[in-house]
Amino acid sequence: MSKITLGSWLTLNNPSIAEIMASSGFDWLCIDMEHSVTDYKEAQLLIMAIQSKGLKAYIRVGENNPRIIKRVLDAGADGIIVPMVNSREDAIRAVEAVNYPPVGKRGVGLARAQGYGFNFDEYKNQKANNILLIAQIEHIDAVNQLDDILSLDGIHGTIIGPYDLSGSMGKPGSYDDEDVKQVLNKYESTAKKYDKLIGFHVIQPDYKLVMEKIDQGYNFIAFSLDSIFLGQAARTQTSKLREKLGTE
Repeated sequence: MSKITLGSWLTLNNPSIAEIMASSGFDWLCIDMEHSVTDYKEAQLLIMAIQSKGLKAYIRVGENNPRIIKRVLDAGADGIIVPMVNSREDAIRAVEAVNYPPVGKRGVGLARAQGYGFNFDEYKNQKANNILLIAQIEHIDAVNQLDDILSLDGIHGTIIGPYDLSGSMGKPGSYDDEDVKQVLNKYESTAKKYDKLIGFHVIQPDYKLVMEKIDQGYNFIAFSLDSIFLGQAARTQTSKLREKLGTE
């Protein structure tokens, strides 16, 4: 199994926040372009801030769309997380979008990733061959076809989306439901058959929850996100201060 790699999520489109997060001991940071208002220009600035600290900069795109994937890769992203990969066909579409011919169908541009046109050969022969591609598993169809997805060359791992997965079963957020438990167990047991990354996003900033997922076999872990880290620290310390002041 691959070594454990620890990252976090960026939803606030501010390069200063990205720099602070990138100096906090993570291996990578993922810029969320699915559930945030971050646009392409802001994403490139965030990528630059992350990479300036020596971390990998990943992007979760809004959809499995080759035009979107192409643009964020040309901005210099080190990896892509693709939502709603529900079949081998979806996985093939993502692999083709990430890779240049003959492996894929990615179009050639001369942007930041390629040194603005001065380092294309270096990029093509080195970095372009090492772009991480993670398929997000968040539908019952994806779990049922997980072997077909994970057996595909070019898919380096998966990350589970438990809320949407339970929602696709008509039981959103019902993690104690026996059917939902069975499906989550099926995801874990199937994913462990492959020497690929097994991902989970631990939302609460509690390291003990991360350790629980590591003990369960997860090795690609997103630890909370910028807004939760900021908000929880502020609320916890302010609450303690108000308690001492007697004004809670």
